[in-house]
Amino acid sequence: MRDGGSVAVIGGSIAGCAFASAAVRAGADEVVVLERTLGRLEDRGLGLCVHDERAVELRATGALPTGIAAHRLVRRRWVVRDPGAEADQAGRVFWEQPFPFHSYHWGLLWRGLREALPASVVYRQGETVTGVAAAGDRAEVRLAEGAAERFGLVVGADGYRSVVRRAVCPESRPHYAGYVCWRGHLDAGRLAAVDAAAGRPGESGAWSDAVTTVCFPGGSCVIYRIPGPDGPRVNWVLYAAPPRAGAPGAGAPRLDDPTSFPPGQVAGESAAHLEALLEREFPPYWAEVLRLTEPEHTLVQPIYDLETPRIASGRFLLGGDAATVVRPHNTSGAAKALQDADAFESAWRGAASPAELLRAYERARGPAGRELVALARRLGRAQVERTPPWAAMTGADVASWWREQLAGAPGIGGQATVPAGPPS
Repeated sequence: MRDGGSVAVIGGSIAGCAFASAAVRAGADEVVVLERTLGRLEDRGLGLCVHDERAVELRATGALPTGIAAHRLVRRRWVVRDPGAEADQAGRVFWEQPFPFHSYHWGLLWRGLREALPASVVYRQGETVTGVAAAGDRAEVRLAEGAAERFGLVVGADGYRSVVRRAVCPESRPHYAGYVCWRGHLDAGRLAAVDAAAGRPGESGAWSDAVTTVCFPGGSCVIYRIPGPDGPRVNWVLYAAPPRAGAPGAGAPRLDDPTSFPPGQVAGESAAHLEALLEREFPPYWAEVLRLTEPEHTLVQPIYDLETPRIASGRFLLGGDAATVVRPHNTSGAAKALQDADAFESAWRGAASPAELLRAYERARGPAGRELVALARRLGRAQVERTPPWAAMTGADVASWWREQLAGAPGIGGQATVPAGPPS
């Protein structure tokens, strides 16, 4: 755009940092990030993966800074408990597929994006945004202490409970999928003890380049290595229905109201339910791996999804989870947020006005987000809600089942970046 203008980015995590950098590269005169959290965001130690092809594209545009620690993964192994097999300690691998991804530590990825912010970006922590509204040819941002600030554009990168989304499409809310995930991470150096106890020396080394998916009736669990601030770690995500009403602990809120539960609060009925799943459904080796996770590194996340009819309106646009909430099965969340920021930069460069920018961004990212939501719903239903008879399936059966879930999509991990196209 000819007029650089001012941009407020609401939310300062992965999507927020990416959008702030993109705005500066595109030519914004002023960029302010408003992040409500006062603590260190890098303390979030959970893992995520980015498809190798998406990473190449994102690094080429500058959306993914170089030098951020990542762990190479090349294959995905699907494992089932098989009590009749002599080697059941680690289960039976009934299918293996290529998995060209690198895994990341959420905090290290965020730190890399935060450190890559141009010096001109003003990053303000402890700023809670209570609402946004149109103000003529500007956008007004209202803060918790009562102040109001005006900007040329406001980017909602404030996650699945987005305040900005209320201004763009107030009718859209995340929907509870009917199940939760238990998540955790642990020091990979502790795996040798599990190998020895199982009588399988070197077992953990054999899956260092793999995502292992443990399958059971009514759920599945993915386990893989990630880099960590103090050495390699193991990240795991277990999907299943919650116990009864689904509360992780006494007095927990309803799961049909978008929420999350901090690490260290998996207790009572939820902890007992997790242990029962490990004991009943998991090969013993993998159950012991998950049991190494310390309580402060274990949490429960209800699974939601959200598709919005639009992601831009007036002087507002949405990115990352504020625009669409995609179930994690698609392994596309981080790449999608970075692609959103890249599309924003591209749309800015090709637009003559804010209205043209928003139209180009909507064309580029609106349909892409909705397609990702649809794919992740299919994968969630197939891997949690309506699981097949895993133990009875051959490799050919699983390959056919997988193609059915993809329904023509080239794979998981997100889609190749599509140019925004000329303004209309």
